[in-house]
Amino acid sequence: MSFVSFVIQVSLFWRSLLGAIAFYTCIPLPAGWTLEFQRIARHAPLVGLLIGALLSLCDVCLQQLGVPVLTRSALVVMIGIAITGGLHLDGAMDTADGLAVQDPSRRLEVMTDSATGAFGAIAAIALILLKTAALTDIESNRWLALMAAAGWGRWGQVVAIARYPYLKPSGKGAFHKEFIRAPQDILLGLVLLVLLSGLQLIVSPTRPLLAVIMAVAGCLIALLTGAWFHQQLGGHTGDTYGAVVEWTEALLLCLLTTI
Repeated sequence: MSFVSFVIQVSLFWRSLLGAIAFYTCIPLPAGWTLEFQRIARHAPLVGLLIGALLSLCDVCLQQLGVPVLTRSALVVMIGIAITGGLHLDGAMDTADGLAVQDPSRRLEVMTDSATGAFGAIAAIALILLKTAALTDIESNRWLALMAAAGWGRWGQVVAIARYPYLKPSGKGAFHKEFIRAPQDILLGLVLLVLLSGLQLIVSPTRPLLAVIMAVAGCLIALLTGAWFHQQLGGHTGDTYGAVVEWTEALLLCLLTTI
């Protein structure tokens, strides 16, 4: 590869990463920056790690201010929703409303309805409660738990995009499926998250089992969550991508309370 080609590839990668930040979060970016949206899904795990790092910083600041752990955990969860603009939580709510319909042929129709039903509201409450309770019970290495949950949740989304059919060709998430590359994009996120577990070994070298469990559990929960939604619907939509993120985060945080 020539130097010019290398520079072009780096520039494209950077613009795509900025596009992923703009798409998946509400983090403001300078107006003059050029964004690329075609292949942003591959950056989702990295964006998740960035979100986890920001939440960890907020958590530390709140701790220094003397905010009790329960209130601090609830605020961190709310800040996470604010950073993403509720993008994934909205998808989890729409998915819950769709799955509540007994007639499988009407599920996609219900999921496209902008009105939130009872099951969608219940799903949102359950997710927020699970995350808040789990964070409250995690006393040490909370930063690691936040980054792992956000990263693995979005890696599960990448796997769902690459592996399963997209059910609404005209949907907002269709372009993710069109531009995903498998297995390269899956492996990119997987390497990042395994490195995160390696960081755990550096921080707590006497607890190597924790790093292994965190990596294996995060991977399995992400894979099984995406597979479960595929089994229920026969594929995925933009809403179920968000549901994979939210439920993987919540379930992994719950599991981390035990280890």
